[in-house]
Amino acid sequence: MADGALSPGVNLEAFSQAIGAIQALRSSVTRVFDCLKDGMRNKETLEGREKGFMAAFQESLHSVSRDLGELERLSNLVGKPSENHPLHNSGLLSLDPVQDKTPLYSQLLQAYKWSNKLQYHAGLASGLLNQQSLKRSANQMGVSAKRRPKAQPTTLVLPPQYVDDVINRIDRMFPEMSIQLSRPNGTSAMLLVTLGKVLKVIVVMRSLFIDRTIVKGYNENVYTEDGKLDIWSKSNYQVFQKVTDHATTALLHYQLPQMPDVVVRSFMTWLRSYIKLFQAPCQRCGKFLQDGLPPTWRDFRTLEAFHDTCRQ
Repeated sequence: MADGALSPGVNLEAFSQAIGAIQALRSSVTRVFDCLKDGMRNKETLEGREKGFMAAFQESLHSVSRDLGELERLSNLVGKPSENHPLHNSGLLSLDPVQDKTPLYSQLLQAYKWSNKLQYHAGLASGLLNQQSLKRSANQMGVSAKRRPKAQPTTLVLPPQYVDDVINRIDRMFPEMSIQLSRPNGTSAMLLVTLGKVLKVIVVMRSLFIDRTIVKGYNENVYTEDGKLDIWSKSNYQVFQKVTDHATTALLHYQLPQMPDVVVRSFMTWLRSYIKLFQAPCQRCGKFLQDGLPPTWRDFRTLEAFHDTCRQ
């Protein structure tokens, strides 16, 4: 028993005996399976073979039960090894007698293990990411800066003259669409787009970024009492309210910050497809009207007309 002092909390003598008990238990279990494998042999009569088999089988089971009981007895004498984790003074929490009610120490161990796993996986991820890095350093910045192309101007810093040129080019692209540009509040542009004799669209822009669109009928008033474009009032007709909602969806679809002029041109091309708002049938059902409304949806790629319910 003096050897137990070499490992606090563990009875080494009982531990050695428990190892021998485990070996004895394994041998007993092996004899049970050998008995079942051999079956009834080496007996002349059937009755003798049955009696011999039952006696050998019972003896094997008693041996297993005896060895198992001895192992359980020794396991209680071995003791529990102390947890060896670098948790400093938190190990004193394991001495709490009401461990079932306040399992702080076990929870702390679990958190510590998860922290180690997280650190390990973070190290692996860091190694993989470093293999795909851009390999930029202080020495390379001078060389790469010379070869790097100049950044394209963003939509927030484009000069007004550039915006005017883009709008004028788009106006010349579509003869049936007229665009009037104004700047009532400084550099921000406001467009009044007239599409044939079908509808009018008020487009509020911040540089070349479209903030808001309002679609109204051709004969509706688009100005306020002081002569400015009315950017808040909705159309009096449900068909143009629907087109306004679809135009807002189109603004979210056409997004390319690096090329804002392409975004505006794509949106105007999509808007031009409403030139036959009251003449084009639905490509799904083939009808001109559904619930009293014409096809108000235009596909973003093909520009085909669909009813709001037929586009699903």
